[in-house]
Amino acid sequence: MPNRLAKEKSPYLLQHKDNPVDWYPWGKEAFEKAKAEEKPVFLSIGYSTCHWCHVMEHESFEKEDVAEVLNRGFVAIKVDREERPDVDDIYMSAVQAMTGTGGWPLSLFLMPDGKPFYGGTYFPPEDRYGRPGFVTLLNAISQAWKNRRGELESSAADMLTHLESGSKGIAGGAAVGPGALEAAVLSLRAQFDARHGGFGGAPKFPPAMRLDLLIRDFVRTGEPAPRDIVRTTLAKMAAGGMYDQVGGGFHRYSVDERWLVPHFEKMLYDNAMLARVYVLAWRAFGDPDSARIARETLDYLLAEMTPGSGGGFYAAQDADSEGREGLFYVWDPESLEAAVGRDAAPIVAARFGVTPEGNFEDRQTVLSIAAGIPDLAERFGRSEGEISRILEDSRRRMYEVRSRRIWPGRDEKLLTDWTALAISAFALAGRVLSEPRYEEAARTAADRILRDCRKDGQLLHRQKDGEAGIPGFASDYANFVEALLDLYEATFEPAYFRAALELQGELDRLFFDPSGGYFLAAESHDGLVLRPREIFDGATPSSNSVAAMNLLRLSSFTGDQRHRERAERVFSIFSTYLERAGTALPRMLAALDYATGDAPEIVLSGDPGRPDFEALREEVFATPRANRVVAHADAKETLADILPLVASRGSKDGTAKAYVCRNFSCRAPVTAAAELASALRG
Repeated sequence: MPNRLAKEKSPYLLQHKDNPVDWYPWGKEAFEKAKAEEKPVFLSIGYSTCHWCHVMEHESFEKEDVAEVLNRGFVAIKVDREERPDVDDIYMSAVQAMTGTGGWPLSLFLMPDGKPFYGGTYFPPEDRYGRPGFVTLLNAISQAWKNRRGELESSAADMLTHLESGSKGIAGGAAVGPGALEAAVLSLRAQFDARHGGFGGAPKFPPAMRLDLLIRDFVRTGEPAPRDIVRTTLAKMAAGGMYDQVGGGFHRYSVDERWLVPHFEKMLYDNAMLARVYVLAWRAFGDPDSARIARETLDYLLAEMTPGSGGGFYAAQDADSEGREGLFYVWDPESLEAAVGRDAAPIVAARFGVTPEGNFEDRQTVLSIAAGIPDLAERFGRSEGEISRILEDSRRRMYEVRSRRIWPGRDEKLLTDWTALAISAFALAGRVLSEPRYEEAARTAADRILRDCRKDGQLLHRQKDGEAGIPGFASDYANFVEALLDLYEATFEPAYFRAALELQGELDRLFFDPSGGYFLAAESHDGLVLRPREIFDGATPSSNSVAAMNLLRLSSFTGDQRHRERAERVFSIFSTYLERAGTALPRMLAALDYATGDAPEIVLSGDPGRPDFEALREEVFATPRANRVVAHADAKETLADILPLVASRGSKDGTAKAYVCRNFSCRAPVTAAAELASALRG
């Protein structure tokens, strides 16, 4: 019989609905049962595309004998970390404090009031890998609960004190200056792997936010080192197996230092942030391959991660298919020849490194760029144009053949914060790459959130099967405000700016801490032993980092200094981290770059669609300057009541003009793109 998880929306929870474990979803019912029966809580946190989560389920949670021990001695709770990032944040911090490491599946033992006293990540079914077997652990915890409960209660109280000090005891200090930016850039230069790109050794995660910061540094200073780090890293990632050479898009991370063999799951947030940084690199450096990878990544999201109607983007694709990781993506010489034909196969194999020995399990090959087109032309006696045509046709054939394989699972929930990251990427790419379909994808996704995830004065976190739920977190508000501002600048639709300003007000009201910074969870989020606060930028940007930039942009748009003052309080409360561990807060350093540098306000007047207007708008988006805002003075719905920047700057006859202002002091308007470029440089 299905357990309680059968009533949930989360694909991860539904994966466990037929387990013999008597799972509860997160909520009051589980904790009330634990209190009533005086049992400890076993909390398991994961997500639907997590490989080791699947392994632990198959080895333990599907087994009747394991379930019998778990059901008898514990109240078992299953949480999707993507649905409840607040719960995940609290208990990940606890496991990291206990063990020095973290990851998923996250496995914890709690007091009936939610305080953690023991935890880890993956536990095998029997003792191995230097870890206790799961049943061994359950029996040990049961004995300790029976005979040494006082010790467990004391341990749990100490852990809660530690977690509270980490959340509340943020050491604010004096105002942070540009020196923190310079120190972080120097640190990244020291960590850079000049041979393979990226930072440090294996495993390697795609460092989109750090690369964004380095692009900003290059634009600001003109120093070549940040540019070279970015170009090398982007090229190496795109040439490796972490990039899907057939279908486009990036896998989660590389298990080696060369970006060759990936962990094969694909996450929306990775692809959104990487597509954006490739667009920024194309704009800053003019590398054609950066534009190509950006397009292929965004096209992958449109082809495989977009609902058939309604807009938005799915959360993730699994690493596994047919019970094996990566099986969907790998090739051998026989399958390659069957896909592309005997004549093309040697060229394609040489291009992508396909050999009889392989580089992955069972002599399969993870595709990577093993040879350049000029080398292939010389080796096979063909022109470069002919080689390019053969490779492009073969890539299309390989995609068609691969599409007939059994696909990895797809997590089809739509998360507001992750979708917002994609909206920002598509909005920017639509303008910089002159692709109206990207802008349209951004519009439809934003419209869906505004239509379906705005209820009773609050933003909701998740949509699934036509139903929206879970009150939004600070990350939802911050990321969506950023997306709406980006979309306003790309489209000049007043409704997007109004919504951004309204949502920022809700974020301030629900999440702002008077001492500075934002909590991740609102007071209304249930069952939490404390209110967590995102400090560092991780796989996704911290809500505090994004909010700081949003506040600065809103201050530039509106002239309301209260926004800037609130941003400065964020910098102040995190000042110690910015100065001592700035590379862990690259998005907040980007906001600091905005706050301490030149950030002009640009107003365009005239009629969108007219050549003179579009020439000015193209110049705005062509410049690599990241710190600026751009507004339209002639929108059908005036924004002068909340956007004084545009007041009295409309065009009387439709002729396009551009005003470049700093601190609301504006130069004389210009009408030519070259004049605008000169004014922006000034």
